[in-house]
Amino acid sequence: MKKLALVGAGGKMGMRLGANLAKSAAFDTLHVEVSAAGQAAVRAAYGVDCVEMDIALSGADIIVLAVPDTVIGTLAHAIIDKVRPGAMIFMLDGAAPFAGHLPTRADISYFVSHPCHPPIWNDETTLPGRRDYFGGIAAEQGIVNVLVQGPESDYALGEQVGKAIYAPVVRSHRVTLKQFALLEPGLSETVNGSLMKVLRMAMDEVVRKGVPYDCARDFLLGHMNIMGAVMFDQHQGVFSDAANKAIEFGIPVLMRDDWMRCFDDDEIAASVARIT
Repeated sequence: MKKLALVGAGGKMGMRLGANLAKSAAFDTLHVEVSAAGQAAVRAAYGVDCVEMDIALSGADIIVLAVPDTVIGTLAHAIIDKVRPGAMIFMLDGAAPFAGHLPTRADISYFVSHPCHPPIWNDETTLPGRRDYFGGIAAEQGIVNVLVQGPESDYALGEQVGKAIYAPVVRSHRVTLKQFALLEPGLSETVNGSLMKVLRMAMDEVVRKGVPYDCARDFLLGHMNIMGAVMFDQHQGVFSDAANKAIEFGIPVLMRDDWMRCFDDDEIAASVARIT
């Protein structure tokens, strides 16, 4: 078994990861949590006590930092001298390494693994699977991995950790750190999150103008389903001439001509800097 230190074990993500690690026979997990409430949550969930950071780091093969992006750099610098040579520091997001916030240690590995989250269109047949919107409980999802630094042989170990903490995993993708930054925050948050917010604002405006809430929501979500299925190659179909015309004239009204600059290197770097 690999010795794994789960730092931030009593937080929101730490509890999610800990639940799956408790099911894995591949890792001997030691939980690290500074808050009394988090320690109590770990004890109640798994029947084990949290340990001091130094104890968890002693001989740890993998250190999982289940903490916010804003503190990863500070935390990594605080523990780096206690990380054994050849160990892996495992992060849940690529923002901190992309921003250059990690300490220099040539003799350890840095790895990132992030969930894709269960897709809109899936084959889940159970109620828990259909209701697992975030992933890591019952619905299959993909994960995205980056070996930021370290020997190539460590990629398999990092991927194994990712598959364990985000289970059930149906696909595992490998990308570079720059490609990850294009995916998040670029594609998933800056673009997708903003457009999702706009969709909700648009629905609220239609409701404000007199359309019943349930009617507007049913109508919008249904059209998101079928139009999304066609646009993203899930369903072979075509839009009506009227729909195509509405889209043609709608995009210039909704989008700036230069909106794709959000994927430019400087824009991605600025976005990551704000996150971290």
